[in-house]
Amino acid sequence: MTDERWADLSPAEKRALRIERWRNPGIEFQSPEAEADFRARIDRVLAVIDLEEPDRVPVRLNTGFWPAEDAGITPYEAMSDPVRGAKAWKDFNLKYQPDLSCDPVHNTVPASMFESLDYRLYYWPGHGVAKEASYQYNEKEWMLPEEYDHLISDPSDYLLRTYLPRTVGAFAGFGDMSSLFDYIELPFVSGNVGTWGSDEMIASMERMTNAAKAVNTWAKTVFPVMSEVTALGFPGYASAGTKAPFDILGDTLRGTKGVITDIFRRPEKVLAACERLTQVAIDWPLKRPGMLPTPVVFIPLHKGADGFMSDEQFRTFYWPSLRAMLIGLIDEGAIPFLFAEGRYGSRLEVISDLPKGSTIWLFDQTDMARAKETIGKVACIQGNVPLSLLHAGTTEEVADYTRRLIDDAGEGGGLIVDFGAVADEGKEENLHTMIKTAKEYGVY
Repeated sequence: MTDERWADLSPAEKRALRIERWRNPGIEFQSPEAEADFRARIDRVLAVIDLEEPDRVPVRLNTGFWPAEDAGITPYEAMSDPVRGAKAWKDFNLKYQPDLSCDPVHNTVPASMFESLDYRLYYWPGHGVAKEASYQYNEKEWMLPEEYDHLISDPSDYLLRTYLPRTVGAFAGFGDMSSLFDYIELPFVSGNVGTWGSDEMIASMERMTNAAKAVNTWAKTVFPVMSEVTALGFPGYASAGTKAPFDILGDTLRGTKGVITDIFRRPEKVLAACERLTQVAIDWPLKRPGMLPTPVVFIPLHKGADGFMSDEQFRTFYWPSLRAMLIGLIDEGAIPFLFAEGRYGSRLEVISDLPKGSTIWLFDQTDMARAKETIGKVACIQGNVPLSLLHAGTTEEVADYTRRLIDDAGEGGGLIVDFGAVADEGKEENLHTMIKTAKEYGVY
């Protein structure tokens, strides 16, 4: 479909086309039974997104490295051996039978890619943390306060020529580049081209090439296995991601200390940056070649949780740009899927100001009965079986919690049972119990 034709469609028409792509992935299923399972699962999920009653409560598993743990390999091995990593995720889906597939992309992406890039924002298994550990953010003030104006005036230029040379070693050569606007007038072109021949830029290109080769080798193994999982009857879930504008600014640009200081010292810069980053956040997942495989766009929420800022600060600095971004995604037919990490008890009424049936909210430590009474009136809610229960609880405690969760939040539909946070491991019997209880007790 041409861009002009797409622009003429209404948000509802765009959403319908995206859902049609999700429901009909254009693959040959492994068997008629697998195709029937796929249809049943995706229709179940679509019903709860629309706040309607499905046949039963859907189950999704918010896994990190748990499939690797279940297969007896370390996170490091999952990121170093794509064959074993992809097999671990495929086997996990077949073993536990979730309604939405567990995706191996995030947790099997090659560690060698990060090594080649000299990526400094995070540690990963075997690099900064133990081979048995998960990712860890390297908290730092990566963007300086005096750089706000550059970010606000031209975010892409700021990233390319200032931020990335500082945070990703492979971009070091880009720090001395002139503006890409040089190419729009003949006399200026040579000034930009010359930079590409510097020793530092050549080294940058070699790093990028090595990283790209690692990804291409990995993709040739992992993506076919993902297609197999779909062909076996398991729909994918989120196929792209973005972030709240305040979190783009506060997570890996200014950092926690920097952004919290800024809302007192330079509030007008914070607001201007969030406003500027709103369209960036909308375009991030959608301005890609072709239509996304699913309409669901993942959005992890960080700095808006209870305790990071007051209710007044949330209403001033966090929610306006986040809501504008959500409306922008909805208008493009996407379904925002927000992971409200931590507690959002004090935010529930505010975030309920959204079109009905347009978003999904995964809650971590938020009271799900209150969530059902508030945001649950306009949005599908997901969660929130505690990781502590999966690690240290009994099967009876897991079953009791799952039943109570369905009682509190499942009436009338609109609930997906899931973990409250990303699970890297846990007791196998507890996971089986959670899934079995949800599927048997959550029947409508």
